[in-house]
Amino acid sequence: MKSFAQSELLKSLPKQFFASLVDKVGKVIAEGHDVINLGQGNPDQPTPPHIVAALQKAAANPKYHKYSPFRGYSFLKEAVAAFYKREYGVTVNPEKEVAILFGGKAGLVEIPQCLLNPGDVVLVPDPGYPDYWSGVALARAEMAMMPLRAENGFLPDYRELKEDVSKKAKLMFLNYPNNPTGAIATKTFFEETVSFAEKHGICVIHDFAYGAIGFDGQKPISFLQAEGAKEVGIEIYTFSKTYNMAGWRIGFAVGNESVIAAINLLQDHLYVSLFGAIQEAAAVALLGSQQCVHELVSLYESRRNTLVHALREIGWNVTAPAGSFFAWLPVPTGWTSEQFADVLLEKAHVVVAPGIGFGEHGEGYVRVGLLTSEERLQEAAARIAKLNIFQRAVKND
Repeated sequence: MKSFAQSELLKSLPKQFFASLVDKVGKVIAEGHDVINLGQGNPDQPTPPHIVAALQKAAANPKYHKYSPFRGYSFLKEAVAAFYKREYGVTVNPEKEVAILFGGKAGLVEIPQCLLNPGDVVLVPDPGYPDYWSGVALARAEMAMMPLRAENGFLPDYRELKEDVSKKAKLMFLNYPNNPTGAIATKTFFEETVSFAEKHGICVIHDFAYGAIGFDGQKPISFLQAEGAKEVGIEIYTFSKTYNMAGWRIGFAVGNESVIAAINLLQDHLYVSLFGAIQEAAAVALLGSQQCVHELVSLYESRRNTLVHALREIGWNVTAPAGSFFAWLPVPTGWTSEQFADVLLEKAHVVVAPGIGFGEHGEGYVRVGLLTSEERLQEAAARIAKLNIFQRAVKND
């Protein structure tokens, strides 16, 4: 069979670091080992029943068996506006400031193609979500990394950027609560971001995927709550994390009218909108009781507390994340993140994601997901303890 060469564009895409991790995990499982996988970001809880019921009922409606409106149903965009007003006190024009997305990832990858030309510069958090890199590559743009350091709360320090880079930048990605670090942003930081973006003519893309998940009584804030935010950017929200709808592939962008128009224009050429029944169920999720969300956050917080306590008990000095469903844990001295992850997989049969997979400044850490039961989290800590890598805490009687 003839093999056709891939385009130069496809060849230019960044290599998927975590594909090799999946292969390693698969081999260990194939050997018959019981593997505790803390390396993934796939929610483990089912979609709330009332949302599933809404889909089941709507799926029988012949109206939704035809093509949906290209840019989505107005009732869903109106639900998004009501959601933002209720949750964040932000007023949104549903027709001009909301774009329906085929999942948050699709929007994040599309944005650079909507706004950038080859050679344009994008400011990207390091460590950060690797799919930002994919969108930049597809637009044939260039990345300038913004280091996220523990001493600055894993927030970028704009003073650290070289002036010529700031002047060239056209786009910036931010993500709070943060993947992979679990950090959250302050309103002061978002206000600084608006000022920085205004000064340099930068469009801000805030990835708010974990917007519902904040711990210790802290509700994560929306970038759009900062004065002037809609003038300089947008926020991308997904149903995947808040409502455990990862497999449903639905999200939305909200904010600057010109950016929303660009997204809609690109999607006009790519899609004919989402199945209407999914849109109706999504509206039910946004407008209905949020008790399921509160319960989910409580579940993650309980898991976080269990994990952090168990790891500290075995002598691993870790910091509890403030949000998201990830913990960002320091690698022991003398190890790279990939070496440490390999040892945990091979010797303890525990999967963690090496920090280097999220960028150069991710080195020195591993990412752990809170996406399994507390019993399995405790068992993972116990397995790691048997490796004698950490000095167990000494208890005083």
